[in-house]
Amino acid sequence: MRIVKLLVTSLVVFGVFIFLLSLVFPSTAVVERSGVINAPIDTVYAYISNLKAWGQWNPWTRPDSTAALVYSDPASGAGAWYSWDGKNNSGKVTVLNSDPAKGVHYLLDIKGVRPVNSGIELKATADGKATAIFWHMEVKLGMLPWWKLRGFVSDRIYGPAMASGLTKLSRVCEGQ
Repeated sequence: MRIVKLLVTSLVVFGVFIFLLSLVFPSTAVVERSGVINAPIDTVYAYISNLKAWGQWNPWTRPDSTAALVYSDPASGAGAWYSWDGKNNSGKVTVLNSDPAKGVHYLLDIKGVRPVNSGIELKATADGKATAIFWHMEVKLGMLPWWKLRGFVSDRIYGPAMASGLTKLSRVCEGQ
């Protein structure tokens, strides 16, 4: 009986310790990547504003090879969306606002995961021949330790895919 009490007490103390430790972690996870694409801003905007063009560069356009994609009509501009429903997951991307001079902001909503506010911001270089691009994702994690710990490693999990997507977008926009 004494061993059971010790075990239960240890588990409670460990649980409280993990919860208190998680309070140190931020309740928002942010992943960001940036770069420069050697193409005019209108060329880059054409690829980021049209959701049907995302398949050429965005690493998450088809998260599940069995997923059926459905696009809104039109597939670009504020209010445009695409959704997928596959064997492994389902979700929807909705464009919140879209501006040729600034970029695109969208909401990514995957079933069973917290909504992700994302944006791809654009800025033309001084000579107008290239475009600075900034891609960011932000997730409100809440107070639960397991979400906050996942947020702690979000950059390592999602950052490489974002960098790969920006490289693909660069190649597509530059015509390589």
